[in-house]
Amino acid sequence: MKTKIFILAAMSFTIAGFAQKAELKAADKALKGEDAIAAKAALEGAASLIEGADDKTKTLYYFLRGKTYAELAKKGDIKDFGEASTSFDEVIALEETSGKSKYTDETQQRIAALVPDLVNAAVEDNSNKMYKEGGEKLYMSYKLSPKDTSYLYYASSSAVNGGHYEDALKYYDELKAVGYDGGGTRYTAVNVASGTVEEMDVVQRDLFVKAGTHTDPKDEKIPSKKAEIVKNIALIYSQLGQDDKAMEAYVIAREDNPNDVNLILNQANLYYKLGEKDKFKVLMAEASNLAPDNADLQYNIGVINMEQGNIKEARVAYERALEIKPDYINAQLNLSTTYVNEGNGLIDAMNDLSMSRKKSDLDKYDALKQQKDDLFVVAAKVLEDALDLNSDSQAILNQLKNIYGALGDDENFMRIKALIQE
Repeated sequence: MKTKIFILAAMSFTIAGFAQKAELKAADKALKGEDAIAAKAALEGAASLIEGADDKTKTLYYFLRGKTYAELAKKGDIKDFGEASTSFDEVIALEETSGKSKYTDETQQRIAALVPDLVNAAVEDNSNKMYKEGGEKLYMSYKLSPKDTSYLYYASSSAVNGGHYEDALKYYDELKAVGYDGGGTRYTAVNVASGTVEEMDVVQRDLFVKAGTHTDPKDEKIPSKKAEIVKNIALIYSQLGQDDKAMEAYVIAREDNPNDVNLILNQANLYYKLGEKDKFKVLMAEASNLAPDNADLQYNIGVINMEQGNIKEARVAYERALEIKPDYINAQLNLSTTYVNEGNGLIDAMNDLSMSRKKSDLDKYDALKQQKDDLFVVAAKVLEDALDLNSDSQAILNQLKNIYGALGDDENFMRIKALIQE
């Protein structure tokens, strides 16, 4: 009886082996016929039997499985890319263990071929605002080709664009861990035949120029992205409400880039958020001293102060920006707005007094109204002066119209309205 059982088991094992081979042959035939769906079905039929198979059969199974999912992945499903990658990795591992390399070279080539398909799918995802999916595909591209760290950088950007901050942090932290810089030199030359600018490595570029097929060689310096990465990490921590980690990131970033004005401004803003106004003011002064003739910097200092309710400090910054760049439209608009906001700040007190019948309260009301109107008049004057430099700015005209409307100045209201209609 024991012998019979042994024979039955052996027969069962043989039948399983035949079934495996039949399924694998069917999958191979389907792939040659470019029918990945049928190949997948055949491989699924063999999957339950593969665990007990010999290494040769396992290797063939995973090789065919990798090829199948690589074809399916061309439709853009990241799960298929993952299955293809995992299967190809299994092929390489099995052949390393066995000391054979029948499929290794082709497998490595197919892994490399997955990357451009992944990147193209990620580009399409980002075009369709599917930022999480795009980021995941770019991250997988990096995992398949670790030397291409730029894929990891773009995965971070994709996650940030979609507001997937925890994913972005994961990618940024990995960028820091691998020492990603992102800087370098971009080598270009103009193709004589097509007239287009082409980018290539420096040796190839110089050979083409020497051969006469390309002209106008240029070396473009690409700045390091390290400061940007740390800044974005800090901004994400702030967004997630983890202000202590955000401040730690700014401190580290400024150790490497002490004169980066944008880092100073972002750290200053965080200090203000944390209620440390003295440190906020020190950093704002430091930024201003580092770039006293930078109109954009002065404007940004104005914006930050305005957001924090520091109207007078904002006004000084906008005025400085206009000294540097007199036709700076946004600075003109915001400078005017500082006076409007200050005037609007009196309205609550006026409303409280308007219900009173006391003469003293009515006098206070009139005084506050006059003060508000005077501020609005100054706001209008700023924009009237701005029109001398930006006469066709619809933004300036619309804001000016609103101010005259609030003042009840019908004559100037109609004058500006006519200019807008023109």
